[in-house]
Amino acid sequence: MVTDTYRHKGMRQKLVQGLKKKGILDESILEAMMILPRHYFLDKAFEDWAYQDKAFPIDCDQTISQPYTVAYQTMLLELKKGEKVLEIGTGSGYQAAILHLLGARVFSIERHQKLYEQTTENLKKHGFDHIRTYHGDGYEGLEKMAPFDKILLTAAATEIPQKLVEQLKSGGKMVLPLGDLDIQKMMRITKGEDGTVQKEVFDDFVFVPFVRGVE
Repeated sequence: MVTDTYRHKGMRQKLVQGLKKKGILDESILEAMMILPRHYFLDKAFEDWAYQDKAFPIDCDQTISQPYTVAYQTMLLELKKGEKVLEIGTGSGYQAAILHLLGARVFSIERHQKLYEQTTENLKKHGFDHIRTYHGDGYEGLEKMAPFDKILLTAAATEIPQKLVEQLKSGGKMVLPLGDLDIQKMMRITKGEDGTVQKEVFDDFVFVPFVRGVE
């Protein structure tokens, strides 16, 4: 059984202090990252890597995002408790768990069957039963559960996915890394009452590519 020790808590505190220095000042996000043991989402052999502010490889050639990136994307979502959030790219489940701790109703899609099964089991093991996970194509979104207040992409898109825009509520926001395979700009899209979108562009990031289909 994976435990959360005083050592782990000390490392989390140091990580959170580092995030503050990098400009993450939303206390609710910092508190969620202080509460949530990131090592729950990595293989036990690599748990010492969990509290470095770095991305780390996981199964299926995916990554668990850098904590700063998780905090940054979450900050741009401007979450309110009770909001319905669609996450594209469940990955390790760490980002979904942060959203859940912030009071969101989380629906998360993973295209890799193996990763979907592993992460779904791991989330349940650590008490995150209310996060609803799906094996599917992120480009298609989750029409049966739409509309969503917020949508978060954890993979790099080369264009704004129109089907996801359609699944946003009026006034809803989508945060995504947009650009080529080398580097992307973080973008926030707000959907207007008439279906048009307002775009805001933020800092540079590097993500794994957003791929169509399932595996």
